[in-house]
Amino acid sequence: MPIAIFDLDNTLLRGDSDYAWGQFLIENRIVDGVAFERENHRYYAQYRTGTLDIMEFLAFALRPLVAHDRATLDRWHRQYMQTKVRPMITPQARALVEKHRRRGDTLVIVSATNRFVTGPIAQEFNVPNLIATEPETSGGRFTGKVAGTPCFREGKVIRLKNWAQEHGLSLQGSWGYSDSHNDLPLLFQVEHPIAVNPDDILRREAQKRGWEILSLD
Repeated sequence: MPIAIFDLDNTLLRGDSDYAWGQFLIENRIVDGVAFERENHRYYAQYRTGTLDIMEFLAFALRPLVAHDRATLDRWHRQYMQTKVRPMITPQARALVEKHRRRGDTLVIVSATNRFVTGPIAQEFNVPNLIATEPETSGGRFTGKVAGTPCFREGKVIRLKNWAQEHGLSLQGSWGYSDSHNDLPLLFQVEHPIAVNPDDILRREAQKRGWEILSLD
């Protein structure tokens, strides 16, 4: 059966889950507000321009997970889902996922954002397969390091192909949805690439290649 591949941030969500998690930490005074917001904004700007050093960013993004036990983090995440994530989910995004579910496609979210943040979001969409950046754990706590290949740019292709091979699936007939030019390496791999509320670079590429451009607003 075909695979339907969804980017998460600014695709299924009308916003960025990683950036919103940072804002949640700031608003609840879990991190130093001024310093963290400055860095959070700087890295988000780099992501949008395609200049992000993913390992440098992940060292920053995973640091708050190290300082707290999992039960506390999970409690905060439930609050974050309610106040930040659910308001970013549009009926159109849910309908798109359901369209592919009804077709019998294999649903998978592929996200650069780490699994701690994205796991419950995938569950909210009832998408059973999530390929995300994996934060390393030891003794039930996060270490602040990354396990394996970060799920970013070409890393998404590597992780997706490994996952497909493990599950006996192919990209034949596959669909791919993303908003970002950072996902061009992934979109080049699928049979039906679709630009969702695309940034300027992705929009130009989609227009040049005759890809469908979709709005989920």
